[in-house]
Amino acid sequence: MDQFSNGDIFIGEIIGTAVLILFGAGVCAAVTLTHSKAKAAGWVVIAFGWGFGVLAGAYTAGPLSGGHLNPAVTLGIAIDTGHWDKVPVYVAGQMIGAVLGAVLCWLAYYAQFAANADQGSAQPTLGIFSTVPEVRNPVANLLTEVIATMGLVLPVLAFGLTKGLGQSGTQTLMVAFVVVGIGLSLGGPTGYAINPARDLGPRIAHAVLPIPNKGTSDWGYSWIPVAGPLIGAALSGLIFNAAY
Repeated sequence: MDQFSNGDIFIGEIIGTAVLILFGAGVCAAVTLTHSKAKAAGWVVIAFGWGFGVLAGAYTAGPLSGGHLNPAVTLGIAIDTGHWDKVPVYVAGQMIGAVLGAVLCWLAYYAQFAANADQGSAQPTLGIFSTVPEVRNPVANLLTEVIATMGLVLPVLAFGLTKGLGQSGTQTLMVAFVVVGIGLSLGGPTGYAINPARDLGPRIAHAVLPIPNKGTSDWGYSWIPVAGPLIGAALSGLIFNAAY
């Protein structure tokens, strides 16, 4: 973290996280909304869309901030390195970028959102922006998010020990593959937030945007995709410090 200035971190994380959410929310919109050419393309498409979003966003932000794009990743790195002073700057940029990316997705699919509202059986829209559990069980949902986030943050920390990955840029590619794998393997129960900004920022956007017949933003569930990833990241940092 120390090699980047506060200004570069802030701008880099805004831009990179906005790209991440634009791709991620975009693929969810493409698969969900009725008047979309990718309608009902399925979970594999969603998992790869989010993975490509990580790839594009992290490579875009990398030269400015290192491309964390995720408060859980930032927390895990801070616990590992002991460098905490720039954590608030990272998180602020990530949250703003997440809201911005959700707004850009809404604009890109503006006509589809409007047409969706005109249908006799309009599709719910919250799942385009934020995660919704398949079975609502707070303990199980929280545990899923903790485990899935450990599946992200532990490899991120370990990749940093592999000589040459960071310098070559391959580390970012590997993280994107990990995100695809998490989506395919662990995304079924909760939709795999694994990133507090990814869920909370778009949920805020969903709440304030004038989306026709948008329904509830489900604030009663919103703490789980924030707390679960942070707990998973903290455990990952502690395990990594103890084992490596």
